[in-house]
Amino acid sequence: MWGMPSAEATSVDQEPSVVPPTRQDEIAAAGSELIGGPAGRWARFGSGALTPVRVIALLAIGMFALGMVQKIPCYDWAWFRGTSSQYTHACYSDIPHLYLGRGFADGLVPYFDRLSGDMAYLEYPVLTGLFMQIASWLTLTPSSDPIQQREQIYWMVNAGMLMICAVIIAVCVARTHRRRPWDGLLVALAPALALTATINWDLLAVALTAAAMLMWSRGRPLAFGVLIGLATAAKLYPVLLLGPLLVLCWRAGKWRECGAAFFGAAAAWLVVNLPVMLYAPEGWKKFYTFSQERQIDYGSFWLIITQRTGRPIDVDTVNTASVALMIVLCAGIAGLALGARRRPRFAQLAFLVVAAFILTNKVYSPQYVLWLIPLAALARPRWRDFLVWQACEVAYFLGIWFYLAYTTSGDKHQGLPQEGYQVAILLHLVGTLYLCALVVRDVLRPERDPVRRDGADDPSGGVLDGAPDKVALAGPADSRPAGNTAPAVEGPRVEWGTAGRAASD
Repeated sequence: MWGMPSAEATSVDQEPSVVPPTRQDEIAAAGSELIGGPAGRWARFGSGALTPVRVIALLAIGMFALGMVQKIPCYDWAWFRGTSSQYTHACYSDIPHLYLGRGFADGLVPYFDRLSGDMAYLEYPVLTGLFMQIASWLTLTPSSDPIQQREQIYWMVNAGMLMICAVIIAVCVARTHRRRPWDGLLVALAPALALTATINWDLLAVALTAAAMLMWSRGRPLAFGVLIGLATAAKLYPVLLLGPLLVLCWRAGKWRECGAAFFGAAAAWLVVNLPVMLYAPEGWKKFYTFSQERQIDYGSFWLIITQRTGRPIDVDTVNTASVALMIVLCAGIAGLALGARRRPRFAQLAFLVVAAFILTNKVYSPQYVLWLIPLAALARPRWRDFLVWQACEVAYFLGIWFYLAYTTSGDKHQGLPQEGYQVAILLHLVGTLYLCALVVRDVLRPERDPVRRDGADDPSGGVLDGAPDKVALAGPADSRPAGNTAPAVEGPRVEWGTAGRAASD
């Protein structure tokens, strides 16, 4: 087995030992039987070529490749022959269709050149548009080639670039908690990641967000802010992480670091967006106007309401109600952060706020699950709970494609009727709420938190890790560090990470 020094071998002069999941997680222990069983007491991790991070990177590549294999029926023919086949094979992707539909095949410049179809300009944020443009430049096929072949190559180029993003996500999660690199396996082996990775370009924003979390965990708030700003320039949701950070820094009195993070985020976002804002304002604002004008769409509880009642809801009403619900949930998360007996971990609140956005939004595309996978692995690294949630998301992944197959197959009605699709939406909602409930319980009862079981405070918290409270609603501000209150073993105090990097890095 791969590994690092066991807890028994740790001393003041040594780096902290890696936490083997097979000793803490019954599902991980059972799964390890496929490769020889749980790690023994004297197992040494990371001493050979196959360090945890390298193993996780290789597994992430392998799972991504399996996801590409799952798209073969569409790659070969289903994308190009009608609409229903790509749904019955559950292999739909926006990428080949938008190569032609958004002007990349014709050499049009995103945001600057007006499109001839139903969409006047590209409806994606600027950094995602740049990613799409780079992929089109790398699609080295002459315009004289059949459009099907060019779309296939464009998808393949994007898949290669998105695979790099997937590996970055898994590696960043593995390195964020120094003593828990194997939590990165939750990302690398996530079924929903393999199935949804090449539907759209969301992995770019997810990779930048995962890298930002890593930077914050290493005490680099400015780098965190820059990466969050870039991620927000690729997708809107990463900006939500600044809310939990503000509340936690308020509680810990870390205003300078918070200010650096906010400054970095604003500066990076402006550097990317400002040129397009100035020289192509109509194209730049299309993403924001499209998001506002978009009707109730697939995957949301709003769709269930309209389908069950038979009454459409005005889009302005839905926008207002969604924002109001999001504000209420964020206020509840802020109250939880300030009122909990022990300051929550950053990853826990980050997961909750992004989940709140997903649950209240008027649309839930199947690839949105990618936003939550790395945050879930950091917030609640328990295989049983993670797999229960993933099973719900896989069910939704199949449900939406089979429902679209049903609605596009005419009198054949191949697929899932409306009532079945509503069940799939409910499974997605219940699975996400289930994981949220467990995270909230871990915040209120820190002894149930897998990350804090060994007495750690917030390994992904950076300057927040072990910092004393300055403000807390639960009672008088705690003048003692929040972490290391219940050491796992007796012995001399170990200053984790002060002698250098953990051997798993």
